[in-house]
Amino acid sequence: MNKTDGRRYDKETSTHMIPNFIPTHLRLSAFHLRPSAVSQICVSLVLLASTLAHAEVTAKDAWVRGTVPAQKITGAFMTLTSTEDAKIVGASSPAAKKAEIHSSMMMGGVNHMHAIDAIALPAGKPVELKPGGNHVMLMDLARQVKSGDVVPIVFTIEGRDGKRTQVEVKATARPLGGQ
Repeated sequence: MNKTDGRRYDKETSTHMIPNFIPTHLRLSAFHLRPSAVSQICVSLVLLASTLAHAEVTAKDAWVRGTVPAQKITGAFMTLTSTEDAKIVGASSPAAKKAEIHSSMMMGGVNHMHAIDAIALPAGKPVELKPGGNHVMLMDLARQVKSGDVVPIVFTIEGRDGKRTQVEVKATARPLGGQ
């Protein structure tokens, strides 16, 4: 047996190169696999990896409403799309001490707003966070948000497998009253 570049090679058995980190009993059995079995193993590994992949969430048209000097609260809005079924379960921003996912609805001619636990992100379907609907509230702002400022928002996304990932979105401030 010759050793080259940390791999093992047995001229009499096969022309395959097997890495040294694979246990000896598996290295020897790998020489006896038919090409169709190797293909099936590779396909199985690819399928397994794709089911373990996290949802990729993208944001479009992210913006926050500008504020006046003493104002300590504002809203963030955008359209989010996920590659897999997932949900937003949290938000944070260095621009505010607290960020919450909120929902607004009109009831009896009065706009009611309240914090919610999550926003569903169905696979491949854009979900709009907008004034008068679901959105992010940034509370106890560190400073005034002026038109043109860029406000980072970090979303906590939970996949259907329960695993959580972070997605950062940069939202540009629009003038107060602008939408």
